[in-house]
Amino acid sequence: MKIILKGRNTEVTPALRDYAEKRLGKLSKYIEGLGEVYVTLLVEKDRHRVEVTIPLNGLILRGEEETSDMYSSIDLVEEKLEKQIEKYKTRINKKTKTKTKTIREMAIAYEYEQDEPRVVRNKKFPLKPMPMEEAILQMNLLGHNFFVFSNGETEEVNVIYRRKDGNYGLIEPEV
Repeated sequence: MKIILKGRNTEVTPALRDYAEKRLGKLSKYIEGLGEVYVTLLVEKDRHRVEVTIPLNGLILRGEEETSDMYSSIDLVEEKLEKQIEKYKTRINKKTKTKTKTIREMAIAYEYEQDEPRVVRNKKFPLKPMPMEEAILQMNLLGHNFFVFSNGETEEVNVIYRRKDGNYGLIEPEV
């Protein structure tokens, strides 16, 4: 396992590097063949945050903790990642009923276990041709962030939407 450590708004001292490598090195006993572990140490005012990302064959384990002390942040993020790994392995073991799986096999089984998003509501409404200004008015009257309409000028289905900056956007199909 290779730990890639970088600091933002702070210098990574040798003592801090040794401590992080020692604590996060414990994770290798849970999963065989851990490759690279990306650790970012951030300091903002009196907050010390540790972000850890571990890519595993199509799956990403991520932990983030923030305290007033960098060492305790490292401890907490390591504990959080241990729990994530245990939860992940328990689910996979229950699902597959075997304890000898590679990381790739566990990742594939985990993907199948996740619930897929599904359509929970279906709406039908008449598309009346209207100019874009009327579509904006209709959208605002309904209190929605978008509105599907038949553009009276182009005779195509368009979507008008409210942008975060308060302006509007128009989506037109391109054939």
